[in-house]
Amino acid sequence: MKAKIVLLPGDGIGPEVVEEARQVLDLVGRRFHHEFDYSSHLIGGCSIDAKGTALPDETLAACKAADAVLLGAVGGPKWDDPQAKVRPEQGLLAIRKGLGLYANLRPVRTLAKLAHLSPLRAERVSGVDFIVIRELTGGLYFGQPKERRQTPEGEEAVDTLFYTEHEIRRIVRLAFQLARDRRKLVTSIDKANVLESSRLWRKVAMEVGKEFPDVKLEHQLVDSAAMRLITNAAGFDVIVTENMFGDILTDEAAVLGGSLGLLPSASLGEHKLGLYEPIHGSAPDIAGKGIANPAGTILSAAMLLRHSLGLGDEAAAVEAAVYGILESGRGTGDLGFKPAMSTTHFGTAVREALEG
Repeated sequence: MKAKIVLLPGDGIGPEVVEEARQVLDLVGRRFHHEFDYSSHLIGGCSIDAKGTALPDETLAACKAADAVLLGAVGGPKWDDPQAKVRPEQGLLAIRKGLGLYANLRPVRTLAKLAHLSPLRAERVSGVDFIVIRELTGGLYFGQPKERRQTPEGEEAVDTLFYTEHEIRRIVRLAFQLARDRRKLVTSIDKANVLESSRLWRKVAMEVGKEFPDVKLEHQLVDSAAMRLITNAAGFDVIVTENMFGDILTDEAAVLGGSLGLLPSASLGEHKLGLYEPIHGSAPDIAGKGIANPAGTILSAAMLLRHSLGLGDEAAAVEAAVYGILESGRGTGDLGFKPAMSTTHFGTAVREALEG
């Protein structure tokens, strides 16, 4: 197949880890007889410096014309002024909105070799392999009215938690579709004992569940779900939840694997075009030193192959290569491996594993 892939290296270690992922994609193309055409564009802090905006029009246009987008990271101390009118993170929000991305996917998988990196006991993280699907466009972050105002009694603030049936139905349906290719269990997380929006969420989830009789649906309140992530995370398969709950729970879940450097993510829309990125930041303190962990970005590239290009076997091959290296006791310094592999050394090892 032929595919157009836009690369958004961004700031800090972004260019280094994206380059390793690109070379992995190149090898996948050669080995499996695909043709990937790349173009690289600005986003984030480097874009502010060059263009005065965190997301230039030409970047968004290129992404809309692509089959998939691979992002590195944005931000850094140089652009950290909270009073600044233009900030790197605005580029992320703008590109998600511009591409109509409504679902964020974050897989969490723990490896026996790295269990010691988790703050939890090894038996607590053994066998963890689930994916969180977070709704991205609704809820408290986008509902109106959203304001602060002065009253005779003092200042007050309001945020609005707003969801439509359509927004809920499409994200829950995606969860069921993904569960069919996994262990066939969807856990819908809400706060239906308190929130009217959650009562609608649960009602719609039950309706969608009837369309997938081969997949089990369970409901869980968000507070007990947060506890279960610590006590029995291996019991989850596919988690689906609203925007703020998903924001909080995915950060909690990120510690299970022991390192942010290992975790990929995908943001998907109505069509196959998706935005793929590791969940770690730009790590400006190690940028340019050649020690950044590219695993999360390479695994994000695997998600790109699976979800946007429909290349499941190729994605599985990349994932097997990455996890095989880590399980063999090799990896970058952030994972505690000695001797530590460099960014390029790890990328090379993945490509060698792919070549067999």
